[in-house]
Amino acid sequence: MAVSERATVLIVDDEPDVADAYAAQLRGQYDIQTVYSGEAALDALDSEIDVVLLDRRMPDISGDAILERIRERDLPARVAMVTAVDPDFDIIDMPFDDYVVKPVSRDDLFETIERLQSCAAYQNHLREYYALTSKFAALKASKREAELQSSDEFQELKDRIEDHQAELDEIVDRFDEHDYEAIFRDVGGRAELSLDE
Repeated sequence: MAVSERATVLIVDDEPDVADAYAAQLRGQYDIQTVYSGEAALDALDSEIDVVLLDRRMPDISGDAILERIRERDLPARVAMVTAVDPDFDIIDMPFDDYVVKPVSRDDLFETIERLQSCAAYQNHLREYYALTSKFAALKASKREAELQSSDEFQELKDRIEDHQAELDEIVDRFDEHDYEAIFRDVGGRAELSLDE
């Protein structure tokens, strides 16, 4: 989804007061759904959910198990674990997009959601950009220059590539250090992170 679109955020926490407090802080900026159990979360999850704020410790189904189900169902939602559980080595293989330790401020919630939206937008534009440039390269390799220059379709393709490049540049201009780390996690790139810290 484009960063400018209104995200649908699913808040999952077995403490209603906590979930409702998050919802109150975010409502107006995002479309909010709130559930208070893992079972209800699984029922609410569908392809319309953009971001999930997911508690790890819940009595019926753990947040970890819900995260696995989200990935198994190949849902496009970005998932932030929002939890009182301090991170341990078990998180290394967990397929979440962000990890936020409670207590969480209103600013933390907004920054997390915006970062996840930016990463999703970047990844979507990058995927489309790659597809378009592959078509461009295939045509350049098989057609004469005169044919390319006289083709309206080829000129439209070049325009679309330029538009996607501009969108990617615009998104990157808004990135901070955390956004870059998240993007490199998503695309499997090699972020320049210090391993000695």
